[in-house]
Amino acid sequence: MATFSASTYSQRRKKMGQAVGSGLILLLGNEESGMNYAANTYHFRQDSNFLYFTGIDRPGLAAIFDLDACTETIYGQEVTMDDVVWMGPLPTLRADADQAGIQQVRPLADLDQALQKATQKGQKIHFLPPYRPENAIKLFRWLGIHPDECKANASETLIRAIISLREIKTDEEIVEIEKAVRITNRMHLTAMKSASPGVTEAEITGAIYREVMSADAQLSFPVILSVDGQILHNHHHHNTLKSGQLVLCDCGSEAAGSHYAGDMTRAFPVDATFTQRQKEVYQACLDSQLAAIAAMKPGVLYRDVHLTAARVITEGLKGIGLMKGNTDEAVAAGAHALFFPHGLGHAMGLDVHEMEDLGENFVGYTDTLKKASQFGLAFLRFGKALQPGHVLTVEPGIYFIPELIDQWRQEGTNAQFINFDLADTFKDFGGIRIEDDLLVTAGGTRLLGDGVPKEIRDIEALYA
Repeated sequence: MATFSASTYSQRRKKMGQAVGSGLILLLGNEESGMNYAANTYHFRQDSNFLYFTGIDRPGLAAIFDLDACTETIYGQEVTMDDVVWMGPLPTLRADADQAGIQQVRPLADLDQALQKATQKGQKIHFLPPYRPENAIKLFRWLGIHPDECKANASETLIRAIISLREIKTDEEIVEIEKAVRITNRMHLTAMKSASPGVTEAEITGAIYREVMSADAQLSFPVILSVDGQILHNHHHHNTLKSGQLVLCDCGSEAAGSHYAGDMTRAFPVDATFTQRQKEVYQACLDSQLAAIAAMKPGVLYRDVHLTAARVITEGLKGIGLMKGNTDEAVAAGAHALFFPHGLGHAMGLDVHEMEDLGENFVGYTDTLKKASQFGLAFLRFGKALQPGHVLTVEPGIYFIPELIDQWRQEGTNAQFINFDLADTFKDFGGIRIEDDLLVTAGGTRLLGDGVPKEIRDIEALYA
């Protein structure tokens, strides 16, 4: 069942068509993907752009929006008795199309002929860069474009049109995002309350999964939970928690049905309290997040918000003795990236990293604001000016990556700003990241969801 009304989807398609202008828009849905044979499939996830413009959440579909003829058509296979036997009663494709406000339904076998006619008429066929190999193969079969050349031949006009629509969230979208974030809130509270010496990472991860499944939802990305928090995307859960360690948990849920995402991170002690060393590093990270959130308002470059967080982290690490020298000079040189090697955050919506299949340079940057090449800043996925309706994660982190510390020491990288002798003593620390989901409003920001404790005293109170 579609999440929104037929008029919502029709208006989205109308705006997309007005932005593209002419030609034919081809949107490809996703297929089922086999785990180890065709009939044993992974959980199906529809393409987000297909969802955004149709709301139809079933595999094996494609859509053609002919802007010149003013027609909209869904192509797919109608439900068969075999489908009913194995899956139970299912809505017809016609019924799904009606909920999307789309008049025409055709067999998938007719799609090839429709595209051939468009080509013969000289119509421009707009399509998006495929991220799944089966859709690249379809484009090769239908349009003769080699899979290696699909990205280069994708329609920049269509990409820009979709980004302009999807990046600004409507009130009804915010409702769905908050559903996802509230499930995500519960996931994190469960993880934090489950930590104690002797518990395994896998046990806590299992408790997180239970929260998602009990909400009839799905993960928005694989759970990151580890005492090895210095590994930014650590999906292994093989460690047993020991006294004195920190756990980093980065996880999120989709909202049931709509697939809008949540994404949060917390770091918390295995024991009932933080050690003094953990408190100092944690507070430096939290101070940077709070400063970043305070700096967010319409018109401000998110790149500048990132640099604000970097300066606060640098000041905090100087207070501990890990960094030294002039803060502005250290940040300009990228010295903080030894400890904060990623971007401050990313856009979020139907994708946990919103529209990154369309290209980070289109989503997070502009023709005049380009991505940086400097280590650390180069990983900032979203740098452009904030607008009301943007939904972004704010997730500064402080990590002690032994291999990176050793490399910088050996190469003398930013030696004037780094106390390598002290950094060596933190190689067993792990990492800290604190992440929340924020809606940009006319006056600043609003925290989405119910919130999860992040002040040291409030986290420690959970163990009481």
